[in-house]
Amino acid sequence: MTSDALMNNYGTRTMSLVKGEGAWAWDDQDKRYLDALAGIAVCGLGHAHPAVTAAIQEQAGKLVHCSNLYNIPAQEQLADVLKGVSGMTNMFFGNSGAEANEAAIKLARLHGHRKNIDVPTIIVMENSFHGRTLATLTATGNRKVHAGFEPLVRGFARAPFDDIEALQTIAANNQNVVAVMVEPIQGEGGVCIPADDYLKQLRVLCDENDWLLILDEIQTANGRTGSFFHYQQHDIYPDVVTIAKGLGNGMPIGACLARGPASELMQPGNHGSTFGGNPVACAAAVATIAAIQQNRLCQRAATLGANLLEQFATQLADCNTVKEVRGKGLMIGIELTLPCAKLVGQAANAGLLINVTADNVIRLLPPLTFSDDQALQLIEILVPLIKAFSAES
Repeated sequence: MTSDALMNNYGTRTMSLVKGEGAWAWDDQDKRYLDALAGIAVCGLGHAHPAVTAAIQEQAGKLVHCSNLYNIPAQEQLADVLKGVSGMTNMFFGNSGAEANEAAIKLARLHGHRKNIDVPTIIVMENSFHGRTLATLTATGNRKVHAGFEPLVRGFARAPFDDIEALQTIAANNQNVVAVMVEPIQGEGGVCIPADDYLKQLRVLCDENDWLLILDEIQTANGRTGSFFHYQQHDIYPDVVTIAKGLGNGMPIGACLARGPASELMQPGNHGSTFGGNPVACAAAVATIAAIQQNRLCQRAATLGANLLEQFATQLADCNTVKEVRGKGLMIGIELTLPCAKLVGQAANAGLLINVTADNVIRLLPPLTFSDDQALQLIEILVPLIKAFSAES
């Protein structure tokens, strides 16, 4: 079904998904698909998770919205839960990852103006993705995202990802820098994983220069890479971390969490959101986090992800168009030597939902609840498709 009442920003879409259960989704022709994308890392518990559904229904039957003019018990409960799981001090709730990143950018600017810097500058990375609002698309390191929206927002400096020396050079030559904003693993950029000591070196560099370390964990958090937040694998804390996607298992919610001096920057009137932290989204998020913790899904993502990486690397070792198989937890990229967007349609025809990002990287983001049998089905469908694509190319 298509409608000319919709703007054309998503292009032509040929499939209509109408229901889901766990790792399975069905279209309007009742064809079933194994969902190895999870709504782009959103439905980490799979579709129609019973506990999340029950939480949404219960809260919707009581109160859907009241605005942030009043205390919202579900919002306060979620804040306490996230504070406990993150080690951060406080947070602001929005409706998306872009809104969470906007809040982080505003925190950096408040930090800069407190230091009497007229043009506070945030170092952001090439190949990054932070959102589609004007500030977050400017922060994004992809010219295609910028095109047509100039003039871009001032106050950003760009550096190569996973290059500490480049940041040190900027530090020596730009006195306006107030923060570094980085994805621990670049998702839209092609599942790019930095050196093991990259985050620790960033922490040291930010401490030396009184910069805020802002981690965009929109895609890497909520258990996706094997711990609830990715930074927890590196024995550091950021000053600011953003989270969204899998937080509400499909309900729109994002959060910007702060710690230390950054947690004291926001004051009444600095920022706000009509719908941010609404009762239904917060109730869904509380239920989502509980399910992740109770079912040890962070550990499950780490174990299953390692197995999938090993299987893909082994079975695609002789495929001449496969450049690299990489990933962390259930965030996996298979980089080919040529553009491979056509594989998305071929996989769908075979009953599998995948994604291609950065033109030539097959991105897999299955639910954390993926079973061993479903992981095997993923391999059995995708490996032959890649090998056939390679033979034709």
